[in-house]
Amino acid sequence: METLRMLVDNSNSEISYSQAVDLLNRGEVVAFPTETVYGLGAVATNELAVKKIFEAKGRPSDNPLIVHIGTIDEVPNYIEEIPDVAKKLMDCFWPGPLTLIMQAKKGKLASNVTAGLSTVGLRMPNHEVALRLLRKLRKPVAAPSANRSGKPSPTKAVHVEEDLQGRIPLILDGGATGLGIESTVLDVTVTPPVILRPGGVTKEMLEQVIGKVILPTKEQQKLDSTPKAPGMKYTHYAPNAPVYLIDLNKKEVEQALRKLKECGHKVALLAPSSYQDLKADYFFSYGSEENKEQMSAKLYDDLRACDKTEASIILATTTTTEGVGAAIMNRLEKAAGSKWYKNEE
Repeated sequence: METLRMLVDNSNSEISYSQAVDLLNRGEVVAFPTETVYGLGAVATNELAVKKIFEAKGRPSDNPLIVHIGTIDEVPNYIEEIPDVAKKLMDCFWPGPLTLIMQAKKGKLASNVTAGLSTVGLRMPNHEVALRLLRKLRKPVAAPSANRSGKPSPTKAVHVEEDLQGRIPLILDGGATGLGIESTVLDVTVTPPVILRPGGVTKEMLEQVIGKVILPTKEQQKLDSTPKAPGMKYTHYAPNAPVYLIDLNKKEVEQALRKLKECGHKVALLAPSSYQDLKADYFFSYGSEENKEQMSAKLYDDLRACDKTEASIILATTTTTEGVGAAIMNRLEKAAGSKWYKNEE
């Protein structure tokens, strides 16, 4: 299969959208940008089309998919009953990086979208390309991140091309995404609502609108049952070389680099710009320590860049779990498989 990448910010953009809509209507998959990461979409009511998402990504079929819609008016078409808290959150955060888990209407969506669950995650993305595509299509689109399963999520069209070249027919290239990490997933079928995956809409932001929200501990998130939301069960976001987390302490990082190099490792370091003077073989700057938004926007791009080096190990410094830091740490821990580098006393 030939994979075509088409820019959607030029005079031919109408042709690009028409081609994408035609492919989706014919049961094919299309990659497109959102404000979080690039998604790989198929019409969510077409089981065979949705199956192609799993095939292209190599994604486990018990991992449910998020359904994207172009207008809030579409929600009643797929949701049995819309909780009052969900209505408040839609009014405040849609379009935007917030996925709401609600009870799905029976028989409306393909069964492989929900992984056999009675619930579904719904969101309305805040990206001109995604919204224009959804509104031209006028159908719900199931769309996980447009990468091979387990790899860092794509924040640029070229990332999609690297992973899925020859596996999908079309990539709509809308440039780099803004937020850089996937949406917050909030289960509103329970009281108080529970964050199943932290993202750009933080616990603090949610609580300002609806009151108490629960963000489970790492131990509470380790479920053996079928996951209710993407990213709850499998290792994600990992480059080829093993990733180890390390505390944000310059002396600790300097000592770790020295020991690892003595053992023959080539080390890639992901850290704030103030760590640039340390002697890592490859250095990728998160930006300033205080700027978590910049860190989230660069995280996946930096993890992917490590694959283009000869690094045999990757050290990634951590951040606090305040605000969007909870989402950053969630992704870093999954990329590292919860492995931490500790210097011996």
